Amino acid sequence: MKRMFAALFAVLFLSSALSVRARAAAPTLSAASAILVDGGSGRVLFSQNADEERAIASITKLMTALVAVESTADLSQEVTVKREYTLTEGSSMYLKVGEKLTLEDLLYGLLLVSGNDAALAVAGFCAGDVETFVEWMNRKAEELGMEHSHFSNPNGLSSDDHYSTAADMAKLARVVMDNEILAKIVSTKSITIGARSLTNHNKLLWQYEGCVGMKTGYTDKAGRTLVSSAERDGQRLIAVTLCDPNDWRDHAALFDYGFEEWPGAMLATAGKDVRSLPVTGSLVRFVPVRTESGVSYPLGAGERVTARIDLPETVKAPVEEGAIAGSLTFYMDGEPIGSTYLVYSRSVKSDALEEQSLVERILSLFRGDKTANVMAAFYPRTLQN
Repeated sequence: MKRMFAALFAVLFLSSALSVRARAAAPTLSAASAILVDGGSGRVLFSQNADEERAIASITKLMTALVAVESTADLSQEVTVKREYTLTEGSSMYLKVGEKLTLEDLLYGLLLVSGNDAALAVAGFCAGDVETFVEWMNRKAEELGMEHSHFSNPNGLSSDDHYSTAADMAKLARVVMDNEILAKIVSTKSITIGARSLTNHNKLLWQYEGCVGMKTGYTDKAGRTLVSSAERDGQRLIAVTLCDPNDWRDHAALFDYGFEEWPGAMLATAGKDVRSLPVTGSLVRFVPVRTESGVSYPLGAGERVTARIDLPETVKAPVEEGAIAGSLTFYMDGEPIGSTYLVYSRSVKSDALEEQSLVERILSLFRGDKTANVMAAFYPRTLQN
């Protein structure tokens, strides 16, 4: 077993800490329930009755769309509209019995104009019947850790056993936005499908700079419900409000608060060399390791992060570029908040001298490579013979 060493050091991010102003007060909302989360890390930045179970109306359709794309790979398949799909109440994309649309077309009708008929068509086509599809929705909710949610239909029409929470819907929204197909659809302002012109009900796409979509909802029981997402400087925020008569204003206020008070801090940059490890079994004495991926996390004023590097003390050749060498983990108050693998930046062969230029050999001597051999740097061929 490899002997490992771990380095623990403090990282202080001054972008927030150096600010002399006090943190702004959290926004005052009209919503019965609300939450603001960082889309990348999932960190909760604002919460108001976020675990309270409530009717959610048509934001249900985010789950409908996610289950549809995960269960059916080919969205170009044609769906024939059945009579039972057209008999639902509420918002509609006005499907006609016998017409044929692709599953992708139906998803646009589902997410842009909140078609309850489109929801039934999507569910019936993907699962064979609506009841089975609803079972899939609840199974997906359990998989996502949506512990306070239950679905009884794919469209969000009121039912006593159809409910969720702001916190659960934020979990769902993060997954939806990570799906390229769905992220594209919810960000679409308008589209023409055959003779239909569909315009997104989400006014924030026009009203808030950086809004990248999501879903609206309304029923008499649920009131106005809204899930939205916005991006700025590489940071994605997700807001959810339930029973909120001023949801457009409240979401804008939440986003302003999040971007200003909880900016994303880049803790690690992908592809950056962080350390060199001694190599045994080769004339190459050291091999650098780099971060495999970037790590970012939203930080408030004065918050401090510590980082732990776990790497072997030495590595034995051969070494393959890109292979995992160890890990870099970040902590706040003793809890992990993000990590990345550390991988080898280059390959090293057994008992083979690395091909380096003269300048590279000289520089290696002054980088503190204690085991570097001066003769090897200047007369590599002689040493190889």
